[in-house]
Amino acid sequence: MKPPPDDALDVELMRAVGRQDRHAFARLVERHYGWALGFTDRMLGTRHEAEDMVQTAFLRVWQGAGRWEPHAKFTTWLYRVLYNLCVDRLRARQTASGEPLDDALVERLADEAPTGEERITSLQRGARVRAALDQLPARQRAALVLCYYEERSQAEAAALLGVSAGALESLLSRGRATLKKWLRDELQ
Repeated sequence: MKPPPDDALDVELMRAVGRQDRHAFARLVERHYGWALGFTDRMLGTRHEAEDMVQTAFLRVWQGAGRWEPHAKFTTWLYRVLYNLCVDRLRARQTASGEPLDDALVERLADEAPTGEERITSLQRGARVRAALDQLPARQRAALVLCYYEERSQAEAAALLGVSAGALESLLSRGRATLKKWLRDELQ
């Protein structure tokens, strides 16, 4: 899910939130919660962690709104906050366990009641892709999620990640190649 188009409404809402307007904050959350949760869920692979991260991000919006300046789009700023929170969480996971946490998602998908052979095949393929995506370095994962799941342009994705267009293309290329190799090796 893509965020709604950035426009003067986001600027107006952020200025109101800066004045501690709770109604404006609720409207801002309502406007951006869905895509923010989708992005974060794809980055982390677990819905409950994604929900926590999105809540944390919106708490930061509330706390920082008075200092926010509309030099960049609100969604660009929020993507960056979400990305940084996800990277911190992924680092904490690796420190705690030494490996990315992906088994919970695979089990959850495998436990769903199938509606037919195609549904099972689709779920298994999705779980394999999700598991492989979860193993990628955070920057490669973010590049792939932004461009393929969030349907952001490469220019937007590069800006959100704070990298050049060439660096983004390199992240995408390495990520795609790694996924292709892992998924091909798994099927053989």
